[in-house]
Amino acid sequence: MSDEGLARRELIAAGFAGTALLGFTGRAALAQSGDKAPDAPRSSPASTRAYRVEVPMPHGGVAAGHPLAAMAGTRMLMQGGTAADAAVAAMAVMNVVEPWASSAAGNGFATCFDRSSGTVQSLAFTGGAPALLDPAIDPKELDSGHKAVAVPGAFGGWIALAQRYGRLPLATLLEPAIGYARDGHPLDASIAMFIRRQQTVLARYPTSAAIFLPGGKPPAPRAIFRNAPLARTFQSLADAETRALKGGASRDKALSAAYDHFYTGPVAQDMTRFSQANGGWLRMEDMRAYRPVWEQPVSTVYRGLDVYCSPLTSRTGLELCEQLNIVEGWDLASLAGDRAGLAHLLIEAIKIAKADVYRYAGDPRFVDVPITTLLSKEFAAQRRALIDRMRAMPFPKGADLAIGTRTRDDATDEDTRGGDTTSLSVVDKEGNAIAVTTTIGGGFGTSVVMGGTGLLCNNGLRIGSTAPYVGHPNAVAPGKRALLGNGPIIVLDKGRLKLVCGTPGGETIGQTQFQFLVNALDLEMPIQQAIEAPRFALNAKPNFYKPGAAISLQLEDRFAPADLLALKNKGHSVEMVGAFAIGSVQGVLVDPSGAPMGGSDPRRMGYAMGY
Repeated sequence: MSDEGLARRELIAAGFAGTALLGFTGRAALAQSGDKAPDAPRSSPASTRAYRVEVPMPHGGVAAGHPLAAMAGTRMLMQGGTAADAAVAAMAVMNVVEPWASSAAGNGFATCFDRSSGTVQSLAFTGGAPALLDPAIDPKELDSGHKAVAVPGAFGGWIALAQRYGRLPLATLLEPAIGYARDGHPLDASIAMFIRRQQTVLARYPTSAAIFLPGGKPPAPRAIFRNAPLARTFQSLADAETRALKGGASRDKALSAAYDHFYTGPVAQDMTRFSQANGGWLRMEDMRAYRPVWEQPVSTVYRGLDVYCSPLTSRTGLELCEQLNIVEGWDLASLAGDRAGLAHLLIEAIKIAKADVYRYAGDPRFVDVPITTLLSKEFAAQRRALIDRMRAMPFPKGADLAIGTRTRDDATDEDTRGGDTTSLSVVDKEGNAIAVTTTIGGGFGTSVVMGGTGLLCNNGLRIGSTAPYVGHPNAVAPGKRALLGNGPIIVLDKGRLKLVCGTPGGETIGQTQFQFLVNALDLEMPIQQAIEAPRFALNAKPNFYKPGAAISLQLEDRFAPADLLALKNKGHSVEMVGAFAIGSVQGVLVDPSGAPMGGSDPRRMGYAMGY
């Protein structure tokens, strides 16, 4: 193509595809009118590989599930803060602007790369079941309501991140969230839709209705939405830190004062009074006993790259690493032109990994989990041998390992309840990186705002996060942490940051991240193209705990008709879903030039910002 023929839209499309524009000099010969003008209809390419530009982050940046959260985190970076400071500020804003999926009283995981030491650490901020929980309760009562409350974990995680890796005061980190909660922000249309869908449940609880159903009705899209009780709670936490600093406390001690204000002080007291008055199980003893936990991430080496993800009680870390280990035995890059053939191998690997993980995974404080075996290359080779490249397998039984995992054969099957989550990824100018995936479980969690706090709790005791079968390693029990799908990822190349990413999506989290990694690492797509490529997701009836479960393959409708037919011919039960329907990856990929490039998924309302 000549210089004259390379119109502006083609330049943009070539940039999306990562094409090297060799020889282009930008001469004035580009037409300014007629068919070859930059904005002429005929100058547009027939297709585009990405609908958003990737975002350069030369000094750092944030990709998050909402533009205001990405901006809040980037503000912290521009004020001299670290990746941890940005992550805490972004999470606090997400609590305000995406309340159906995020809360300081929720749960989650962070995966953190410290550039100076070259180490990766995982932080679990996951509260367990209250000590008073009755395991014989009807599982449906754990979907929403006062008895569905899991111990709040997220705020403890915010403080742990700030203490280990942060630099700015908590009052600074919470300032954007306090402003949006107190003064309001235009409610995203998708959040308005979720409130409308959930209004019958939210209306049962006066504290929830007062915030989410002002005047008895769901707020309209782009209406100015406020959460005054949450603003007061966040301000009280910032004030607890400020008082400690004025009294001569160190930064670490002052942050601990805010932690205590939440877990043993006024916030905990309000929550527990409210829970007890309404027949819930949460008590001060549960709040006081909770601690966020720093742990070694689970990891694998994939094609020479070190991939780190969340340990138990995230099931996704094990799931993702086993999936990668299984497909490492094939040259996936050679299948770039055979989308159906590539998808088939990934689908079969997902089935096997889910069968293994859902058979054995549970809270390691309560059960023995064969983590070393599940992560081993030898085990992956054995499981890979089950895959027929031409034919879909039924959902298999998890591998038979020398460990007891028996459940009652007469147990009643229960369908998995959905989960709703949010994720963000941060890099700073010093080369540190953090990915966080945080959740309140199913949409709006328990749907109960806890007293005057403005906070929703995680309903992580529901079926899906817990197993419906008595005796299963992940059966619900007092004090036990349920499994989360949260699995934020760090990838290193010879000790240097390659990729930081995460996604929401409940059961689809591990599946989405797996496909994204193959796109970015095997097919070498630029980050935005890797994010936007069509995805699939497996759904299991009744659930992934059940060998022989009916598996349906959900395909985004951008898959070509020929690919749909090819997958059906391999025996997959296929249903089409929306064009951009599965997951919402937020990530930063380091270009071979060394430049961090941010990407954000158009499937939800995420946004990436750099500076």
